[in-house]
Amino acid sequence: MTALTTAPLAPLLDRLFAEADATEPATTPSVAAYWNGLTNDDKTRILNSKTDYAEFYTRMKDIPLAVSRETGLLLYMLARHSRAASIVEFGTSFGLSTLYLAAALRDNGGGRLITSEFEASKVIRAKANLAAGGLADLVEFREGDALETLARDLPETIDLVLLDGAKALYPDILDRLESRLRPGALVVADNADFCPDYVARVRDRAWGYLSIPFGEDVELSMRLG
Repeated sequence: MTALTTAPLAPLLDRLFAEADATEPATTPSVAAYWNGLTNDDKTRILNSKTDYAEFYTRMKDIPLAVSRETGLLLYMLARHSRAASIVEFGTSFGLSTLYLAAALRDNGGGRLITSEFEASKVIRAKANLAAGGLADLVEFREGDALETLARDLPETIDLVLLDGAKALYPDILDRLESRLRPGALVVADNADFCPDYVARVRDRAWGYLSIPFGEDVELSMRLG
């Protein structure tokens, strides 16, 4: 038995995914009206911009923007198999991915997960979810701009990174963490195809990674020693 498959976490994940399915952007009137009112060029600009993303994510403050169940399981399995004890997450949202990562830490015997989220209301909800899952003691929440919150007070070594915030910032966030990645550390980037610069970087062996696309929307990279 694991933290992931038993109470209180297993039923909590079922509930949170059901809620996420019921509050997709396309089914939330105010969000759908905003998104459908944009041209394709506007959508591309917002998702690829390092300055315009804040408005988009603020409008999405009541939307979970959760990882899929499959990606959650992948995160748990990677963290368990690598015996991760030090994890950094960019983009907490409501904390579904955080729950999977913290569960892996619990089953690995403990550790520290630093997670960053700039939307204050989402931090409140994520903290409540981690408490409900019995995993809050493993997680340090950092509220604010991740370009600042993840630029200081980092662990000496990092075993695993999840990038799941504003896509255009993936290279900048990696810049802040890269020197702490241990040889063999894993970097999981959700929806990485929205940031071609990031994908080009981690697939270029000169940058010191092995990297492959995994599933439909994940880029999985390993730091070389």
